[in-house]
Amino acid sequence: MAEAVEQAITDRRHLLVEAGTGTGKTLAYLLPAIRSGKRVIVSTGTKNLQEQLFYKDVPFLEQVLFPEGEGKLRVCYMKGRSNYLCRQKLYDLKNQPILRELAEVDHYRAIAEWEEHTQTGDRSEVSLLPESSALWHKIDARSDACSGQKCPQFDRCFITEMRRRALESDLVIVNHHLFFADLAIKRAADGAPDVGVLPEAGIVIFDEAHELEDVAGTYFGVSVSNLRLDELARDVEITLRQRKTLPAAVIQACANLRERSQFFFGLIPAGEGRFAFNNRSEFLEENGDEYISLMNALSRLMAELEGIKEKPEEVFQFSRRAEELKVQLSFILEAKDRNTVFWIERRGGLGRGRSGARIVSLQATPIDVSQLLRQTVFENLDTAVLTSATLAVSGGFEYIQRRLGLDHARSLVVPSHFDYSHQAILYVPPDLPDPRSDQFASRASQVIRRVLEITQGRAFCLFTSYAQMQDIYDRLLGEVEYPMLVQGSAPRSALLEEFRSTPNAILFATASFWQGVDVQGEQLSCVIIDRLPFAVPNDPVVAARVAAIADDGRNAFMEYQVPGAVITLKQGFGRLIRSLHDRGVLVLLDNRIHRQRYGRVFVESLPKYGIASGLEDVEKFFAR
Repeated sequence: MAEAVEQAITDRRHLLVEAGTGTGKTLAYLLPAIRSGKRVIVSTGTKNLQEQLFYKDVPFLEQVLFPEGEGKLRVCYMKGRSNYLCRQKLYDLKNQPILRELAEVDHYRAIAEWEEHTQTGDRSEVSLLPESSALWHKIDARSDACSGQKCPQFDRCFITEMRRRALESDLVIVNHHLFFADLAIKRAADGAPDVGVLPEAGIVIFDEAHELEDVAGTYFGVSVSNLRLDELARDVEITLRQRKTLPAAVIQACANLRERSQFFFGLIPAGEGRFAFNNRSEFLEENGDEYISLMNALSRLMAELEGIKEKPEEVFQFSRRAEELKVQLSFILEAKDRNTVFWIERRGGLGRGRSGARIVSLQATPIDVSQLLRQTVFENLDTAVLTSATLAVSGGFEYIQRRLGLDHARSLVVPSHFDYSHQAILYVPPDLPDPRSDQFASRASQVIRRVLEITQGRAFCLFTSYAQMQDIYDRLLGEVEYPMLVQGSAPRSALLEEFRSTPNAILFATASFWQGVDVQGEQLSCVIIDRLPFAVPNDPVVAARVAAIADDGRNAFMEYQVPGAVITLKQGFGRLIRSLHDRGVLVLLDNRIHRQRYGRVFVESLPKYGIASGLEDVEKFFAR
């Protein structure tokens, strides 16, 4: 793999590599990247992998390449802006506190003390700060409220320092969200100087590249929510009050914006979660007055801000935000773009979300990102290397190339050196009902209980839906003698730590535990998956992509839905065998993999596991 990456860099070609768990793929791309002498950006799917690269793999290579300490790699580790403290916001909060609870006061004091000595401004250094902290959102370095070079703290800014380090680095380690957020900012600025935080680079390595389509779709899309409008009004009032420049007319404009926003979003079609916004034309016909009133409220705020004499620098940023909201809202409600799916997301509730109210978002997402990726990423790079343990379907890369617009790329499958036929055994119960039937949960819970008795717990039970997970978890409570943990009862990191430290534990979880989770040794000896993980068919983005392929006269199920499910299944099963010494059983409670013709694609794409024809084979495996 290292030779293939080095050749791709030399020849200025793009490369796709599926490298199984344990092949050392991070070292395989880092070594030629470092040897190239060029600046290289490495983009990962998770912060965990970022940390592995920065704190483990790069220091190891430094020792190998410079054993006498005669050289040092220049490396920068970058997260999204919201992970970093804005010093100016912190100082403003000190002068005019708006802290609601005693916990926020305690957190503020801890952060203020930490700010005096931190070198990075990275919130992960403040261990007592909860993930859901409302205080942090008021003082983070999001670009929305950044006045750039005109900020009094610009020279001491953690983002400025991070950008400076990145410009001086040979290797810049980011994650996909930061990469595409930065790309979106640069596209919107249309080449303006000093925009974004990432330096120019001719070589980008995308690890965990199976996530690229979804992440790119998010940042190439548009989203407007009642929360964004409320935050604009709040930021205007707080900042101008602190600057002692808050005219009554601006206060009235902010109140009017809140009122018009509440009316408008109260008219959005009813529904829970994510659902299609198919009736935009009819919605505008019925509610055009409220839409125009909301747009006028944004225009009025911009006009009142413009009228302020001796404007603080932040005023220009607020006007830009208001204009951006107008443009995005008009696109969502009026655009006729055939490559865009328009949809609604409603989440939160009383006491949830930063505002304590429901968050309603209007979304516009590209249906096909391949052309966008081709034009904005791949055509602008000398070399892009895309790698993951799960990129190939039936040994080929046609699916991922088509979805990402990666034409004429070289490809390579690097087999894992794990002995899957001896280390893992796959059991598919032949007599379970279809996972979509009413009888499935009852019968499946019986099989799971029997398997867990054989494995003595030590299992991940992974589900494709939260409702199915909760149903089967409830059925097994009191029926299984081993400790049972369930997603939602504690933060993800705390659950993982409890699983690792609790003998014979069983973890019931959904999507976020299917990838990026590494538990080695006997502690994880079983992975149970409830069904073939097809994407939810009524998800608005999935439904639009299926319809677009069908409208083109192609088979969306075999071209899009099956390959996507194959990659997800490989990710889920990949939790089990993480080292040469791991052993265990994989259980798939969906026998469509054997009954349906498309099941062959799944079988051909999985490693060559041992096969159990019945539970007695599973017992024999653990008796060995």
